[in-house]
Formats: sequence, C-alpha cells, structure tokens
Amino acid sequence: MIDCDPVDWQQQTVTPEQALTRIEPGMSIFIGTGVAEPLTMVKALMASSAPNLQDLELTQIVSFGDAISLRELQTHKYRLRTFFSGWVASEAITTGRVDLIPSRFARIPELIESGQITFDVAILQITPPNEAGYCSLGVAVDAARQALEAADLVIGEINTKTPYTYGDTFAHISEFDLLVEATDPPIYFPRWPVDDVFDRIAANVASLVEDGSCLAFSIGPVYEALSKHLRHKRNLGIHTPFLTDATMDLIKSGAVTNRRKGIFRGKSVTSYAFGTPDLMKWLDRNPMIEFQSTDRVLNPMRIGSNPRFVCILPARKVDLSGRIALHAGRGNVVAGPAEAADMVSGAELSAGGKSIFALPSRNRKDEPNIRLSVEQFPNQFNLRESVDMVATEYGVAHLRGRSVRERALALIEIAHPDDRETLVEQAKTEHILYPNQIYLADNARLYPSEIATRHVFKNDLTVDFRAIKPSDVEDMRRLFYRFSDTSVYYRYFSPIKTMPHAKMQEYVNIDFSRTLSIVGLVKEMGEGSIIAEGRFVREPHGPVADVAFVVDEAYQGHGIATFILKMLIRLAKERGLKGFKADVLSSNKSMLKVFEKSGLAVEARVVDGVYELNLPFSSPAGSRS
Repeated sequence: MIDCDPVDWQQQTVTPEQALTRIEPGMSIFIGTGVAEPLTMVKALMASSAPNLQDLELTQIVSFGDAISLRELQTHKYRLRTFFSGWVASEAITTGRVDLIPSRFARIPELIESGQITFDVAILQITPPNEAGYCSLGVAVDAARQALEAADLVIGEINTKTPYTYGDTFAHISEFDLLVEATDPPIYFPRWPVDDVFDRIAANVASLVEDGSCLAFSIGPVYEALSKHLRHKRNLGIHTPFLTDATMDLIKSGAVTNRRKGIFRGKSVTSYAFGTPDLMKWLDRNPMIEFQSTDRVLNPMRIGSNPRFVCILPARKVDLSGRIALHAGRGNVVAGPAEAADMVSGAELSAGGKSIFALPSRNRKDEPNIRLSVEQFPNQFNLRESVDMVATEYGVAHLRGRSVRERALALIEIAHPDDRETLVEQAKTEHILYPNQIYLADNARLYPSEIATRHVFKNDLTVDFRAIKPSDVEDMRRLFYRFSDTSVYYRYFSPIKTMPHAKMQEYVNIDFSRTLSIVGLVKEMGEGSIIAEGRFVREPHGPVADVAFVVDEAYQGHGIATFILKMLIRLAKERGLKGFKADVLSSNKSMLKVFEKSGLAVEARVVDGVYELNLPFSSPAGSRS
C-alpha cells in the first residue's frame, strides 16, 4: 500500500512497465470504464511483449476508447469481458472475440461484492490526492469502488486533467498498491450535431415533460437538442446514468433545481460523465453534482422514488405493436435492453412517471424506422407493455393503455408521410387494422400540427387543443357515449343511440382541404382524453363553412366552447373563409350564448324551432334579427 505525503505523490509513482511486472499469467483485471479508462496503463499493456502478460482476462463495464485493440485480442494474450454490447464491443461480441456478461447495470456492484465475479487486479484512473490524502475516482463511478475493494493488486493512474468529483468517489491514497502518472489526457467526446429532424423530435419530447419532472439523459442528437427545449421548465431534477454537455447546459439554464426529487434532493446524480473539456472543467469540485455507483443510479426502486421520472431513450426501429429495436455498435451508448429495462421499470414505479422512446421517422438511408415488425433487428426491447410513448419529428404516439389496433393507428400517424399508406395496407393484411380502415393519403401532408396549443381555464383546468387524428376514433366514441340524450340531440338533431366504429372513423378521418376539426384533451381522465370537439366544413359553393362543436357535460361552464369557436374563427380566416353558418335548436340556450360571445355579428332566423345562424366575419358584432 502507498504511504506517502499527498503533496509528494509524484515521488511514489512507477512507470507503466514497472507496474506491469506485478501482473501474472491468467490474472483477471478490472479496467476503469469510459472516459475514466486509464489510457496510459492500457496502452502499455497492449504494447508490451513481456512473457508474464499471457492469458489475461480484461473486464470493462463499457468500452468507449480504442486502446484495447481487437487485433491484440486475436493473439490470445488477452480476453476482454464486458457487461455492455454497445459501442466498440458490439462487432467483437458477434464474432466471438469478446465475452458479453448479460447483466443489468444495477446488479454489477453486487456481483463483485458477493465474489461471484472476482478480480486479481484493478487499474483505475484517479485524481491527485487532496491535502488529506483522498483521491477522486473522477467521472466513472460505476463499480470502481467494489473492484478496488475486491482486487489484490490496485493500480491508480493519476491524471491531473481528471475532474475532482463528489459523491461516492473518494479513495485514500493508501488504498492503492502502485501509482502511475498518466501521460494521456482523458477521453473527450465532441458535441453531437443537431439537424432539423432531431430538433423537431426534441421539441415533441419536451412537450411531454412537466414542471417538477426528474430526467435521465444520455448521449446523442436527441439529448443535444432536448436541452434547449427544456430551458423554460421549472424545478426539473436529474437522475441519470450519463451526464453530458447537454445536461450541463440544462442545469446551468436554471431549469434544474432537484427540489422535487425523492432521493439525493438538491443534487444531480449520475454514474458517468463524458463530453468536452468544458464539461470536465465544470464538473471539477462542483458540489451540485453527485456521482454514485450503478446500483444506486440504475436501481429501479431508487429511480422510482423520484416522482415524475421521465425515461427518454433513443430507438432504432419501432413496430406497430410498440416493440422497440435499440441501437447497436457506436450508435448505442447506454441503452442496451437491460439498461433500458432498469430505467423503464423505474419510470413505472415513479408516481407520474413515463417512458418515451424517440427516433426519426426514417434513417440516414431514407428507410422507414416505423415498421410492421422489428423481428429481424438485433438489440430488441420487447417489453412493449412498458412503452408509454413514441416520438418522431411528426408527433407523439401515446401507447399506454391502448389496444394493438389503437397503437398501430397512433404509430402510423407519426411515421414518415410517404410510409403511412403502405403501413396501413400491411396492417390490414396482418389483421392489425380492420379491413374497412379509412386512410386519406393526402392528409399525411395536410395535417395542421402547427395549430396545437394549450390553454388554462378557470379553476386551473388545463386543456390541450390540436387537430383531430384517425387514432382518436375510440376516444371520440367514448366521448359520444358520455353524452346525455339531450346533448346528443342538440349536436346531431336526432336521438342517435349508437356510434359504431365504422361510422365514427368516417367522422375522424376528415379531408383537411375542406374540413378542420379541433379536439380538446385533458389528463384527469387518462393520458390526454378528449373532452371537446369543434369543426367547420367548407360549403361546396362560396367561402362559407358550417360550424359545430360539443363539450363533455362534466367540463361545461369553463369557457371551452367559446375558446374553440374563437380558435375556429381565426383558423377559418387564415384559410380565406368569409363567415360561418350554424343550426342551433331554439331550446339550446347555452350554445346560442356561445355564438353571441364570439365577437361576430349574429344574423338569425327561426325555422321549425331551429335557429339558422349566419356569422359573417366582416360585419360588426352586435346585430341580430
């Protein structure tokens, strides 16, 4: 064990070659992970031809660097084991040159502590010791503590450019048998470029994140773009396996306070950090960042103790039932199936938690990412029951609590417009959709997503408004059956008792070139249940449209109908219309009042107990006949 004055630690260092003489054939060696990979020692190990360095078993939880040469692995001097199939290990695992240990990250420290996985040697990157003799494990605190305590020989590679971090990161210099001074800088990662597609995906994901939510971040363009779309949120928390430059930006914006978290309140918690030198400088002695081992960061019970935990994961492909194919190789950093399961399980245990998988509608080869099936793709996350939402640049598909048919409709709506018709036909052939499912091909590009808005009414009732979608068919049917006989009669002028699927899907599949329908949704009844609908239909001759709307009886009296009508008036004017027409039963006094408060002139005449209303946009308000 090292026993020296912390100020004079450099006098106690040995060369990498001297440290390697302590290794014997057949030993099992733990090597620090990711950005904290001890590059100087690893490079010396790879380059050495010393006879004692034979038949060695190297273990890394995740390999981000290229220092462990796959060519050297072929010489049978070394064998690499890893717990993660992503990044550089993916191809080597497939070809049998690297051993994969299937395990959830949260269980790795326990496997080491219990002695089920043993190490003879641990080589770790550390900071120089402070005045009290304590070094920091820096930016990778996965199972390094457990490996340090389990190994018979512990080698510390001191890197002066490694940030001194707080949390479960401290190890006294006396816990190390040998010290080596690093000649290589830490592994840095440039920031990911963000194009318009990923910016739109991030905007859609951000719309699902409520104030007070706790987030998990990773690397990639989705997260890089997401940070700027979350800056206006309040009291966010961070509980994430990976902390990046994008996470740093979000924390520095003031949106993150960590005040609503259930554990590590007031601190952003992570196991790893990777990114640019700017990130490493910001992390150095930052008291607001807490580094903890993976059994604390990725344990679903611990994750779930944070209310409103939002698990955001990048996906490679998704099929119409909600099964996910995750990225492989260098496209995959942390979201292997096991790690995804940990975070998704945590979101399920969290009060108000949710899981969101994000991906572009097409890949770089212009091939569809939303498909009939993902069976042919590796790295599958098959817990489709746990997938709450899927986001693309075209919107969000809400899957929680929906049937396979409803899921398929919702996912088709966020597929690339040129892929939707094929998906509908494939789903009909496989009996996922009804044979009579309507699909209006032109609407794929006409859908007015830009009209979506949110409004807070009296008593803090928050309602989201957007254009109607084909996947709203079942929710609209449920709205119909919540109406009283009187409300049905007021809306349809006849005592309709049933609303079969065939009839309702005609109602929700509208031609946006002549019709516009707006639905209002609230969350008290589920994940965005429809409680109101209003529409106008352009007449065949002349720039006038018929208008009608309805509000769930439980939500009447808040001003929702007035808001929808004013929204329809604005959108009708933008589309070149000159006025509305409407028929209202003379006994429907509340609806007449809505039209009177519209700000338009109301010209009316009564025919057989029905008010025939004419509402020109250009006439002054207040006239009525």
